[in-house]
Amino acid sequence: MAKQENQDDPLHKARSTALRLLARREHSRLELSLKLRQRRIETPVIESVLDEYEQEGWLDDSRFADVYARQRMDLGYGPLRILSELQQRGVNVAPDCLQEVTEQGWRERAVALRERRYGLADLQKDWDEKVRQARFLTRRGFSAGQVEWALEARGHED
Repeated sequence: MAKQENQDDPLHKARSTALRLLARREHSRLELSLKLRQRRIETPVIESVLDEYEQEGWLDDSRFADVYARQRMDLGYGPLRILSELQQRGVNVAPDCLQEVTEQGWRERAVALRERRYGLADLQKDWDEKVRQARFLTRRGFSAGQVEWALEARGHED
């Protein structure tokens, strides 16, 4: 009987659902709030549970941002895309790991991504291929300067 009463209690449902979601991976406050709303939990209950979890240290937007940004950097995404995705998830502050990478570091990452995907062939005479690679790097979130730098990079044999 007690188990049924707990399942009917919205506060218990919100706590257990949030904890299960956080056990799988880090979430931003906005993400967790949206997932709890999808489960038809009332907003005041959600806010109280999320406040409680933030105080406990189980929910932390800055920790989420750092973990998320590092994962995206490892997958070859640039700073513009990572910041945009963080904003979509309710985080409006750039994590330290993004700020630690210098402009030269982002250029090198763009070159490495281009080399891995297309090689470092000379593109001066192949305008269509240069545009295709530039679009790819831009979609990945690199700035115009970083993309230009990567497109000018040549292979080791030159």
